[in-house]
Amino acid sequence: MPRHRLAIYLFVALILFAPAANAQLGKTVLIPAGSEVNSQLNAITAATDPAKKLELLDTFSAAHPDGDLQLLILDQYVTTYISTKQYDKAFAAGDKLFALDPDNYNNSVNLVRAASESGNIDRLFTYGEKSNAIIQRYKTMPPPADVSQQAWDQQRDQKLATIKEDQDYVERSVLSSAYQQTDPTKKAELLARFAKTFPNSSESVHSLVAASYWYQQAQNRPKMIETANSVLEKDPQNIDTLLLLSDDYGEHSEQLDKAEEYAKKAIALCDTVKKPQSVSDVDWQKQITLQKGLALSALGQVDLAKKLNAPAVDNLTKAAPLLKPNNLAYARNQYRLGFAYANLKKSAEARQAFTDAASVESPYKGPAQEKLKALANAKPAGKSAAKKPQ
Repeated sequence: MPRHRLAIYLFVALILFAPAANAQLGKTVLIPAGSEVNSQLNAITAATDPAKKLELLDTFSAAHPDGDLQLLILDQYVTTYISTKQYDKAFAAGDKLFALDPDNYNNSVNLVRAASESGNIDRLFTYGEKSNAIIQRYKTMPPPADVSQQAWDQQRDQKLATIKEDQDYVERSVLSSAYQQTDPTKKAELLARFAKTFPNSSESVHSLVAASYWYQQAQNRPKMIETANSVLEKDPQNIDTLLLLSDDYGEHSEQLDKAEEYAKKAIALCDTVKKPQSVSDVDWQKQITLQKGLALSALGQVDLAKKLNAPAVDNLTKAAPLLKPNNLAYARNQYRLGFAYANLKKSAEARQAFTDAASVESPYKGPAQEKLKALANAKPAGKSAAKKPQ
């Protein structure tokens, strides 16, 4: 039986937004008001022509090659190079800045922006990981010797609140780049990498669910199973993943008791799971109906694998009307039903099921037509037994 997979996941389009004004994490450089250095920096900041600004930066950098002033200089280089789309130079300056100040959060956000604009996926993930690591280190920093724990907690929470929009920008930029990949393996790897990098993100579990699906599309079954099981560790009631594993185990005739358990659990959850506020009533009903149909179809496949053809007919028949709006799901279900009837030596019913499978456009159209030809040329009922779908 052809193992064509179903796109049973709903991917929501991600809208990127520009980073907010940053609260600095990392080293602080104090410049005396009214000093010559302060005047020079003000002149650099005020310069609107990028070429002029770079000229001033070159002069200032040559005059102050060492010390913390380089932090300010390199930051200005990064933003200026980004504004002129000289991304490689922005990366080079940003990497130098990280070498001097590894916890410079503003730098990480700027470089995420540069990588996103230039389409450099590897750097985008690298800088996204750096950005999140800076946040995590800051969250675990002990208070300074002269600051109480309570005052430090309050100060830390306030600062984190001021960069929340930046954190969201980084996460969404990284996640969006993963979804935009066209190669299934690359997409799966990046989605799984996102979940590992941002384990506390509200999108972490969703990205793992999607990674499972794309590993399946890439025909990497071991990684699909590994990733799907990691989803259930985080969210044991994730219907999409229960369906994915149940269907896979059933088709491979492996762990059939677990496959049955997962399918039945998914059916029960379809009756109790709460609708997200972001989903309309109509769309939610369509999603739940499809998921319940998929669960019944997976349960029917498990029955076929266990050679329980009568229960298979019952479950697959119940699934059919629920899956009718989805050509692929419906065709696969009816193809399975045809085998269940054939195994029961009910030729007329088997022909009808295979006819249903061939009636819609799907990868099952051709195989179903072949089964109809075989039935038409077969000996009278009872002379031969059909095999279960492969």
